[in-house]
Amino acid sequence: MGRLNDRVALITGASRGIGAAVARRFAAEGAHVVAVARATAGLEALDDAIRAAGGTATLVPLDLTDGPAIDRLGGALAERHGRLDVLVGNAAILGGLSPLGHYEPRVWDRVMEVNVGANWRLIRACDALLRAAPAGRAIFVTSGVARGARPYWGPYAVSKGALETLALTYAAETAKTAVRVNLINPGAVRTEMRALAMPGEDPATLPAPDDVTEAFVALAEDACARHGEIVNAGAAPCPSAPCPPAP
Repeated sequence: MGRLNDRVALITGASRGIGAAVARRFAAEGAHVVAVARATAGLEALDDAIRAAGGTATLVPLDLTDGPAIDRLGGALAERHGRLDVLVGNAAILGGLSPLGHYEPRVWDRVMEVNVGANWRLIRACDALLRAAPAGRAIFVTSGVARGARPYWGPYAVSKGALETLALTYAAETAKTAVRVNLINPGAVRTEMRALAMPGEDPATLPAPDDVTEAFVALAEDACARHGEIVNAGAAPCPSAPCPPAP
């Protein structure tokens, strides 16, 4: 019996990298996965993998900068399931590495819209659905660059800092409900975004996306008591353990 049996889990950025790995793992644990991404081909490959392993998924090709489409997705989930057990806000874009004054405004705006605005819109669209679930869980993916003010990470670092405040605010607002809201810092993982940011790095030295999925499962379980924390995916995320510091 899976640890997420009969749960409905929405995962953004599910066509590749960490999002795809979490989607496959959640499906293997018994969840019905609602996979959201722009890349239709990636979603179809994910669906094939999930179904081949005996799981189920609903594919949602969607640009997260389309706020009304996110609203419609919330309505469709309400009509079909009446609840949402797990929301994983994973999708993000890098926007390149450059001095702050060198970014084009359109690049800055898109990073903020995808990495922050879309997650606010998802909270807005899914809050009632998470509260309707017996044990709603919201998990947002952050990064160590949100803290420390590293040069040249401009929009990505700023957006992740804003995302942390967004998620922790939502956690404060749901403190007296059954909903649990947390952030995960996966650390350095072998993804396309990591390769863009660190082109000289040997990807073989990094963990694969599948290696960090346990933290997501633990935070999605009914038994999880963590709330309003930033969890390091490399640490054992026991529900009763104190939050390890994010690097």
